[in-house]
Amino acid sequence: MSLLPRIIQLLVLVALSSATRRSPEEARLIAERVLESVPLVDGHNDLAMNIRNKAAGQLANVDLSQNLTNHPLWVGCGNCHTDIPRLRAGMVGAQFWSAFTGCTTQYRDAAQKTLDAIDIIKRFSQKHNNDFKFVTTAQGIWDAFNEGKIASLIGVEGGHSMDNRLAILRQFYDVGARYMTLNHVCNTPWCDTSNVDDPASGVLPNNNGLSDFGRIVLQEMNRLGMLIDLAHVSKAAQIQTFQVSRAPVIYSHSSAYALCDHHRNVHDDVLQLVKSSNSIVMVNFYTWYVTCSSTATIQDVADHVNHIANVAGFDHVGIGSDFDGIERVPEGLNDVSFYPDLFTLLALDPAWTEANLRKLAGENLIRVFTDVERVRDEMAAEGITPFEENIPVGDLGNNTACYGGY
Repeated sequence: MSLLPRIIQLLVLVALSSATRRSPEEARLIAERVLESVPLVDGHNDLAMNIRNKAAGQLANVDLSQNLTNHPLWVGCGNCHTDIPRLRAGMVGAQFWSAFTGCTTQYRDAAQKTLDAIDIIKRFSQKHNNDFKFVTTAQGIWDAFNEGKIASLIGVEGGHSMDNRLAILRQFYDVGARYMTLNHVCNTPWCDTSNVDDPASGVLPNNNGLSDFGRIVLQEMNRLGMLIDLAHVSKAAQIQTFQVSRAPVIYSHSSAYALCDHHRNVHDDVLQLVKSSNSIVMVNFYTWYVTCSSTATIQDVADHVNHIANVAGFDHVGIGSDFDGIERVPEGLNDVSFYPDLFTLLALDPAWTEANLRKLAGENLIRVFTDVERVRDEMAAEGITPFEENIPVGDLGNNTACYGGY
């Protein structure tokens, strides 16, 4: 074929594509209609960490009912994106708040500081109960939404928080945590962090994925009805988790490796496992995970959403911004008030039907959550009782100075 017919064919395709795209006005109406009909569930926000670090964990020092942009403690903050007025403007229906403590607390006071973070989340949810409703179930998300409130949920970010004890994992669940990320940026003795997949990190694998005790942790999470979060987890451990878990899993704040080859992102072959297990990847907004650089745009985030939808399907993608935990955000996604703009951008493409946009907003996460609860109930009906295995002391290596045995 000569060059001219190819150019003509390309122009025809472009014209057809333009003709089938929705207008910005129509796309905006669709986006707002979707976000009014289904709760927008964000998988990860670090507001509690900022309240702890900037306000000493004292809610008297920060009023979430006010726009905090000019608050003295927040001025100049590069990773402060959240307050109630902006959540309302962003049409947020449910938020998993991260209960986080850094890896420096591993083998020390990780459990204590995680409970501090959980306490902050529960206190601000109660203080602002005209806007927030603390929930612990999939149905609770709908109940809060139907009351015109934002569902507040807790996710523990980092398996080091459970101090290698199933008893502490169970207590996290009892006080309301509904997911646990298996790692942060460090290995635990039973699961390898994604940093091991980056030779430049200098972090070496402990287990080439999961240890035997790590597999027990997953089974206990299934038994409890606790979502397994594979953000921050090594590829080997991700694959092994799909083999072990009876329930679907989540990536609370990860993006697509094919578009940005950062170790925090999900490879296409793993996206196939996400699909086959009925799981979900909730797309992260951090520029370094979106473009592997310090800058990105809202279109770049949309590209990640589209890639995951194309590879795994519309049933397996969601939103996990990582707001308040990231210092660089994409242009056009400045804070929690900008979600409708992302949905408007996606809605320009007719492939994003209202049904598919509802899945992205919250129906996918709620489906996964419901499936996790179903597996919990099945295991209870089977008479499966709490797992009682202890981590072998030898797995702790040299980190036993503060360890008092069982």
